[in-house]
Amino acid sequence: MPQTFRDLIAANKRNSVLLVVCFILFVAIVAMVIGLAIVAYYSPGTVARLNVLRALVIGAIAGVLAFLVALLGYYSGDDMILAVSRAGRIRHKDDPELFNIVEEMAIAAGLPMPRVYVIRDKSPNAFATGRDPEHASIAVTTGLREKLNREELQGVIAHEMSHVQNYDIRLMLLMAVLVGTVVMLADLFWQITWYTSPGSARESKSDRDGKDGGGGGIIALVLIVLAVLLAIIAPLLAQLIQLAVSRQREYLADATAVQLTRNPLGLAQALRKIDEDPAELKSANRGTAHLYIANPIKKYEARAHSAFASHPPIKDRIRRLERLAHQG
Repeated sequence: MPQTFRDLIAANKRNSVLLVVCFILFVAIVAMVIGLAIVAYYSPGTVARLNVLRALVIGAIAGVLAFLVALLGYYSGDDMILAVSRAGRIRHKDDPELFNIVEEMAIAAGLPMPRVYVIRDKSPNAFATGRDPEHASIAVTTGLREKLNREELQGVIAHEMSHVQNYDIRLMLLMAVLVGTVVMLADLFWQITWYTSPGSARESKSDRDGKDGGGGGIIALVLIVLAVLLAIIAPLLAQLIQLAVSRQREYLADATAVQLTRNPLGLAQALRKIDEDPAELKSANRGTAHLYIANPIKKYEARAHSAFASHPPIKDRIRRLERLAHQG
């Protein structure tokens, strides 16, 4: 177990990099297998001749489409998230203390001052968004503002500023693109196999024998079976990897927040208050829940130990922070 916040930061960065690399390799394998299977579906002989280029082109089509969707989200996603969350922008005169805390944490992190938003909801919570530090925004609920003291609020703001500093929003966008690519590849495979006839049904036996000598049919069958299995399980595995990365980034943001405030108990107490508050954030949904410092949908917090959780268990996060405090 890492002993200091610096050890925690280093360990969580290593875990995140490992997960992202594994995810990229996983997506590449899925694209290759499904691309080859689609080629095999139309022409087993083509696979026997190892014409991989056509398979890569098919996989690349889905990747390009996912990239275009991601590009739109990259430049306008933060405004969409703030709108969906019903967050309203405020100025310094509206809440001087909140602005002072945000400014303090921005200076500590060496970042520009982010835009500040408030969500009028009694449930205590907060999130950060924006593609980079120059376009960052931090949103807090009125419930968080009312129920936390200054030290606790500083811990929460430091956590959100850490997400900005660590480029977590950009990282999670990359993960979303990769998940979307896997889903699109799986859908492409199902659409082609469901709505079109296999090439082998249209080829004569003599043509097939002349092309692959019988070997292509076996290779094609293996690829298609493998692609069917991947099309079923790959989207689920992709989501699990994405959620694992999300949990690691929450741990990393907690550790980085301690580096900024030098006060682990402030964030620990804030998390405890958020956890014990029964109110559920009305504007939150499954699509935005992962952005918040704690899962705003309370029924999902009960599943925090599950592989499908977007956040680590709050009690585990509190224990880690208290351990740091006791170490001085």
